[in-house]
Amino acid sequence: MSEKYLIGPEDVLHISVWKEEELDREVVVRPDGKISFPLIGNIQVAGRTTEEVQREITERLKKYIPEPVATVSVKMVSGYKIYVLGKVNNPGEFTIGRYIDVLQALTLAGGLNPYASKNGIKILRRENGRQKALPFKYGEVEDGEDLDQNIILRSGDVVVVP
Repeated sequence: MSEKYLIGPEDVLHISVWKEEELDREVVVRPDGKISFPLIGNIQVAGRTTEEVQREITERLKKYIPEPVATVSVKMVSGYKIYVLGKVNNPGEFTIGRYIDVLQALTLAGGLNPYASKNGIKILRRENGRQKALPFKYGEVEDGEDLDQNIILRSGDVVVVP
């Protein structure tokens, strides 16, 4: 998959600056999506790649350190959470270390129970402050039809099985 991991709240980042031992830190991304780092203060990291954050930290450090070389890596993924609820065998919140699609999420939740409405499943997603519902017809996907609806879930998505 070509999707790059986007940092999320609760992720643990390891940030180091070459030849600057006092700037070697592990930081937890706050719920507001920011971290605090010496010399540069607060920086928005949620929704960005490690490369983007690395570039910004390097740029901000140039005021204080000649030719800084910063490295940013995700030490622990905690921010990619999806939720599955309704008529599945094990509903709940799932923190996952990789991107998954709808079928994989349903598998994590133990599959559909016998009373589930296979073709009434919805994925609730918040975009730009608005909630939207994406339909998922399990029966069609199970038959190998309309496979494009088996989308990759985003952190915060809720799969509802009526």
